[in-house]
Amino acid sequence: MDVTRFFLLRHALVEPSARAVLYGSMDVALCDAALREEAALYRWLAARLPQPARWVTSPLSRTRATAAAIFAAGYPEQVLDTEEDLQEQHLGEWQGVTHEALVERLRHPAHPFWPHGAEERPPGGESLDDVRVRVGRVLEGLSQTCRGGDVVVVAHGGSIRGALAHALGLSAHQVLSFSIRNLGLTRLERHGTDWRVVAVNEEPWTPA
Repeated sequence: MDVTRFFLLRHALVEPSARAVLYGSMDVALCDAALREEAALYRWLAARLPQPARWVTSPLSRTRATAAAIFAAGYPEQVLDTEEDLQEQHLGEWQGVTHEALVERLRHPAHPFWPHGAEERPPGGESLDDVRVRVGRVLEGLSQTCRGGDVVVVAHGGSIRGALAHALGLSAHQVLSFSIRNLGLTRLERHGTDWRVVAVNEEPWTPA
């Protein structure tokens, strides 16, 4: 049976001013200081990620900049395909709002591990379940076009949670219990019609 392997990587830490608000699908820059401080992690990723592989990113610059940092750390530079449906959850009118100001805008109780509930659809935005659906379409498509191969996906916390929800058949509420770290590696495998989760947040000290 052909096994298609997915290596999903959350982008690096963004600049501090962006972290002070809900930035969602805003196109914010990476933190320069973090890029320098995490040099060893980029070298590990350059050695850990499979070769050859198809590389796919979201359209937001922080995913492409993260891929570029991995190439600079020693992974052979690749053509980056862009998938619109891999971008972070669009938070509509909430984008740019501070975490403190968000509380009075909520229509549902916040998730225990997230500033808002999975069912919340911000005005002009989308719910996490919407993210799950669109990311699922991308995974299914790549499973066909890259069948039996390796795919590196540089994306976002929301889209990686969407991938986990798709693979495991979880609700959006359930998948918010996963912590997806910046530069943490999540590995999924497609075996025929079945999905397997191999690792979440794999890092240098995690057994392969």
